[in-house]
Amino acid sequence: MGGTETWCPPLPCPLRKAQLLYKLLFNLVFKKMDPEKAHHLAFFWIRLAASVPGLKQLVRLALAPRDPALRTTALGLDLPGPFGLGAGFDKNGIGIDGLSMLGFDFIEVGTITGEPQPGNPAPRLFRLVEDRALINRMGFNNQGSERVAARLAPRQRTTSTPVVGVNIGKTKVVEEVDATADYLKSTERLAPHADYLVVNVSSPNTPGLRNLQAVEILGPLLWDVRKKADEVTSHHVPLLVKIAPDLADEDIDEIADMALHLGLDGIIATNTTIGREGLKESAARIEEIGMGGLSGAPLKARSLEVLQRLRARTEGRLTLVAVGGIETAEDAWERIVHGADLVQGYSAFIYEGPFWMRRMHKGLSARLKAGGFKNIAEAVGTAKAA
Repeated sequence: MGGTETWCPPLPCPLRKAQLLYKLLFNLVFKKMDPEKAHHLAFFWIRLAASVPGLKQLVRLALAPRDPALRTTALGLDLPGPFGLGAGFDKNGIGIDGLSMLGFDFIEVGTITGEPQPGNPAPRLFRLVEDRALINRMGFNNQGSERVAARLAPRQRTTSTPVVGVNIGKTKVVEEVDATADYLKSTERLAPHADYLVVNVSSPNTPGLRNLQAVEILGPLLWDVRKKADEVTSHHVPLLVKIAPDLADEDIDEIADMALHLGLDGIIATNTTIGREGLKESAARIEEIGMGGLSGAPLKARSLEVLQRLRARTEGRLTLVAVGGIETAEDAWERIVHGADLVQGYSAFIYEGPFWMRRMHKGLSARLKAGGFKNIAEAVGTAKAA
């Protein structure tokens, strides 16, 4: 095919001005606004644009150009590209069309719990601008599996509709001993409406949740979720588990082995970290913020290490989804050549704004061509081991 300019031309003048306006608004308004309020405001405008007749198509045309070479198949799903939006931005599945309009190749909604819950008290979301990072202790605030399932149910899967993953977690008030029943409640309600299902056992903001990552607990939990998903659907819904970057290497190996043994479809690596090493932000502010999961650029190195370890352990027998510290097309490409079948982002979206995915697509297309690959699948895992 020709150069990327044939499918992703320079932004027309009005859009260049809009991009500059977003940067100005972020620096003058959003940086000073409470991060959670800024999130709700930005998400409102995305949903509003997607609801205006004709506007969604125009925005998609400008911001979501599609290079056919980026098309990929993973988890048995045909995707327009390898880059999706990670869980946490759209917790309740209310803005899928708007987010797809901006160019995300697939959308993961959630985390959704068996029962609705308000999450932790505010403030619970914090920006570390100099580190290009976020700290959150949202606490799985969501409307609950029953309400989200009702919202997703009318969506008819076609070749033109977004691929939607559903991320499920444990309701906070549910005791650890009853966690499986809570996950099964969400699975029963949501699996029929999910293109893929993710069991989240790695958020640091629900007490006891990370204890479920121990293989002797996680294995039976995932087995029961797989069985329930098969019972309530007429087709195979891919099942993945999302793990923390803070796991010891031997624990990562055990989870990889368990995933292969159970016949899981994939692993998402990684969630946020409780670590605070190497931050540019002052120690005083970090102490003032307190507990929460750190996401964004500081996760880059460890998330890549976890991915490389999983790839070596599973040897391409599982779909690996890389997330954590991915800001640029180069970051995404690095994960792909080190074994990621798919990649996700979230925190960089907050800093880069609605034009981010356009740049990601253009950059990935250029790297694909420069490497002499015909498609993304050919590039996966091609980096030589260190």
